[in-house]
Amino acid sequence: MGNGDLRYTDTHEWLNIEDGEVTIGLTEYAQGELGDIVFIELPEVGRAVETGDVLTTVESVKSVSEIYAPVAGEITGANEALDADPGLINTDAEGEGWILKMMLAPDADLSAFMTAEDYKAHTKG
Repeated sequence: MGNGDLRYTDTHEWLNIEDGEVTIGLTEYAQGELGDIVFIELPEVGRAVETGDVLTTVESVKSVSEIYAPVAGEITGANEALDADPGLINTDAEGEGWILKMMLAPDADLSAFMTAEDYKAHTKG
């Protein structure tokens, strides 16, 4: 999964979209801000979500953060490896630390997401 293929939200999630399915995770920047992640509540596979719905909760040594659905769709998978090792988000946020997969709703609007270059500029603030 090359970083050039990823899209980013202004709430610090990355999306990798392939054939109508999107893999979602926290960005390197987000995991750095959160600190060591100690627990993640895996999302419920099969649940339909609307844009803005809470997908899951991530707990770090600093805080508890909710992750919101950047697009509408149905959750098709959750990264079970995070159950045993939530720290994967810290060590490989944009790879093995992915959080969930979703099938996109047919009318999902992907135009608002940033490229890697745009996101880098966004986080320099």
